[in-house]
Amino acid sequence: MKIIVTSIFVDDQDKALEFYTKTLGFIKKHDVPVGEFRWIALVSPNEQEGTELILEPNNHPAAQDYQKKLFEDGIPVTMFGVEDVREEYERLVKLGVRFTTEPKEMGDVTLAVFDDTCGNHIQIVQK
Repeated sequence: MKIIVTSIFVDDQDKALEFYTKTLGFIKKHDVPVGEFRWIALVSPNEQEGTELILEPNNHPAAQDYQKKLFEDGIPVTMFGVEDVREEYERLVKLGVRFTTEPKEMGDVTLAVFDDTCGNHIQIVQK
């Protein structure tokens, strides 16, 4: 068994698509209309046949509550691996990304947390 798809709730699919592709560098693999929303799947440029990240609309009240409470408590909804957290931090800061946790070492990992502008905190990690 392996993970093939995972999702995060976003408050605006268009805004999320732009941020995750243009700022973070993910590649759009699918963008399919599904009623009033879309099935938007992104992949890593380094693993285009790997796990897909779905930008899931938060139109359900439970999804909105879940997303809001995690954001208010500063809890990242997911984690992305990077080669060098400090280098990625500098790159993203130059693009205007707002970090809530600057790079710091925690045991064997270095991590940082940023606001994805779509209602989530995202953690980047270097092992």
